[in-house]
Amino acid sequence: MAKQKVAMLTAGGLAPCLSSAVGGLIERYTDIAPDIELVAYRSGYQGLLLADRIEITRDMREKAHILHRHGGSPIGNSRVKLTNTADCVKRGLVKEGQNPLRVAAERLASDGITILHTIGGDDTNTTAADLAAYLGANGYDLTVVGLPKTVDNDVVPIRQSLGAWTAAEYGAKFFDNVSNEQSAAPRTLVVHEVMGRHCGWLTAATARAYIQHIDDREFVDGFMMNRQMKNIDGLYLPETAFNLEAEAERLRATMDKTGFVTLFVSEGACLDAVVAEREAAGEAVKRDAFGHVKIDTINVGGWFSKQFAALLGAERSMVQKSGYYARSAPANIDDLRLIQGMVDLAVESALNKVSGVTGHDEDQGGRLRTIEFPRIRGGKHFDTSVKWFGDVMDAIGQKWSPAN
Repeated sequence: MAKQKVAMLTAGGLAPCLSSAVGGLIERYTDIAPDIELVAYRSGYQGLLLADRIEITRDMREKAHILHRHGGSPIGNSRVKLTNTADCVKRGLVKEGQNPLRVAAERLASDGITILHTIGGDDTNTTAADLAAYLGANGYDLTVVGLPKTVDNDVVPIRQSLGAWTAAEYGAKFFDNVSNEQSAAPRTLVVHEVMGRHCGWLTAATARAYIQHIDDREFVDGFMMNRQMKNIDGLYLPETAFNLEAEAERLRATMDKTGFVTLFVSEGACLDAVVAEREAAGEAVKRDAFGHVKIDTINVGGWFSKQFAALLGAERSMVQKSGYYARSAPANIDDLRLIQGMVDLAVESALNKVSGVTGHDEDQGGRLRTIEFPRIRGGKHFDTSVKWFGDVMDAIGQKWSPAN
């Protein structure tokens, strides 16, 4: 049997699972196959292209459990699309005339890698599948097993992606403090923008966690610091539709009565309308290597603030974004349990030469299995028919309808 050598990389944006997943993989291999050499490519596919790697030493193995306490990625991330040759050349990752996919594949072969673990979203894992296919077509056997990471929870057909539960919890904690800004000035509009390009799951889950977080809070009657000041007054997702005038009328009544309005907004809500508005005005909208609109340059929360502030007669309006705070947190207990199950399966699958992405397969009764790469894709929409979402909207007191 050929000697095994395992590499791992994390890619895309951060999520509260990367450090723990890396630590978990190191621990699991150390437990059941301690003689297998472990390496990590620094900063994802960038490190693979540049031959920049971290050797996992015995001391690092012994202390891998410490990684469960940390957020971020201990081996670094980047956004690199191996099939976007022009971008790779521009960034100095490959030379003119080189094929990045071939460079990456040949690097894996020359490094003697037989197992590659990718921790990332759909782009990260489908790129890994391209690498495995390229190597296979050229006579090199590489097993690739991915772990699904995204705070958006939008990977098809995976029920729950790593890090999303934690991001919702920390987004709620973030806004618990921000909501106190309602006491800073009369007629204040606060917009909480939450991550989620195509999927509103994180925004809805953050709202649920926030409501649960403050439900048992004790207040002193007679002061302005009361339960009503901590309320959410509107929740807007890519999957829900609303009438601006009707919502403004409803929220204006709240503003007139209480002196404040709080909105939770997914960064993907009304995104197409905002992009179209800017492009119609002649503005060039920036996109990343994958062709996605650079959503942090769009400022959907700012658009909501601008639209509603005037209609509500707000004297002060502000937009607060919890994304970077929430996605950089260490994994919570729910995610740690999810990570452990997926990591154990990932290592088992890798040693048995089964490639794919570990996750609870929604098309197979939610069973935890290694899902075939061709079935992995992004952009899964949040299912607004789930009972807990209806309960959240009832608590807010907002009528809504599904988007077309």
